[in-house]
Amino acid sequence: MDFVSQIKDAGIVGMGGAGFPTHVKLDTKQEYFIINAAECEPLIEVDKFLCRNHADMIIEGALLIGKHLEAKHIVIALKEKYVEEIKSLENAIAKKNANIEIHKMPYFFPAGDEQTMVQQVTGRIVPERGIPSEVGCVVDNVGTVLYVYLASKGKKVSQKLFSIVGEVEKPIIECTPIGTSVRECIEKAKPLIRDYSIIIGGPMMGKYLTTDKEIDEAVVTKTFGNVIVLPKDHYLFTRDKKSIDRIKREAKSACIQCKMCSDLCPRRLLGHNIRPHKVMRSLPYMDIINDNKSFEEVFGDAQNCVGCNLCEMYSCPMGLSPKRVNDYMKGELRKRNINVERDLNPKVSKAVDMRKVPTNRLAARLGLSKYYGKHANDLIYIKPKEVFIPFSQHIGKPAVCVKKVGDKVKVNELLAKADEGLSTNIHSSVDGKVVEINDIGARISCKGE
Repeated sequence: MDFVSQIKDAGIVGMGGAGFPTHVKLDTKQEYFIINAAECEPLIEVDKFLCRNHADMIIEGALLIGKHLEAKHIVIALKEKYVEEIKSLENAIAKKNANIEIHKMPYFFPAGDEQTMVQQVTGRIVPERGIPSEVGCVVDNVGTVLYVYLASKGKKVSQKLFSIVGEVEKPIIECTPIGTSVRECIEKAKPLIRDYSIIIGGPMMGKYLTTDKEIDEAVVTKTFGNVIVLPKDHYLFTRDKKSIDRIKREAKSACIQCKMCSDLCPRRLLGHNIRPHKVMRSLPYMDIINDNKSFEEVFGDAQNCVGCNLCEMYSCPMGLSPKRVNDYMKGELRKRNINVERDLNPKVSKAVDMRKVPTNRLAARLGLSKYYGKHANDLIYIKPKEVFIPFSQHIGKPAVCVKKVGDKVKVNELLAKADEGLSTNIHSSVDGKVVEINDIGARISCKGE
């Protein structure tokens, strides 16, 4: 089995949250292979844990991928303040005498954004709405690289490491079979409050689960990396409940055109055409712009928004929502069948290194300073009595189930096979018996085996 087929067989996807099938991303040859260990958002702890405790396997995986890509440069990018993590990686590199560079990044948001990272490491600018391979780079999360190494030893993606932070006894790392109940994982972390909501991922771009039903139905997936436990009345949840109609009314009445949303926009700093303040200013006139050419001239910039949320969670002094207005405008552009032409040769802003947002300042603005700076060092393992394994844990088509109710399965056994096109394999994460199959996934009873 060749390298790419081995990765496809193991069911590896981007572990940083995007979930893009790794066998598709790595089916190429590129000059740079960049390992992303920067943990873009505040409070996420898992990548640091992996670097401290599994550096040897990370380096082995990096070498395997770099060799396949025929990369001239293999670079691990992480924040310069990660002193212990850098030391662990340097020791592992020295043991292998590996030609791998460590790139130390400033402590800012969004350092872990792959296009920002490409610019920081190589000086190259990914085109608008583009991918790193357009400028000779492949970027993979450090967790993905670790799983590539494990795949070389015959293992599949059946377990996940992630951090749990916030209103818990202390930040911890959990290792659990994929499909484990998120509620069970939180209870193992000993929450300090009983009435909580959670964020899966980071506070800026994570998934907000605010009801008991949503939390009870959530399970650990391949892209799972972090859980933030917060009071239900936390600022982040209350502001997230605004309707688009209210957001539009606020934008029309309260935007002061300070331009901070545009000036601090990470994509604009890379030279992409995006001006949230212009979209906000023009919002009152959208209903009287009838021709598509004029509509594109006024609102077309919205297509270049990647939804990092910096504009509305940090930049705007009025507490408005430029990102969600951009999302709304993307929908309007689609309704009009307008596809804005990409700038393939953007020029980086001269202010790119002067307008970085410090992560600690961002945490303070988000009301998370109470939890900031507390690191997860302890690892606990969870053995659930049952798991529910979704068939779609990735970008692309859901996998197709190859089992039936009543079948007995083993850990790492194929549960659902990758569909044609963009898809990936799903494996059983436990030894047990299939007790339910529906359109979403399969439930396996394992009785804590």
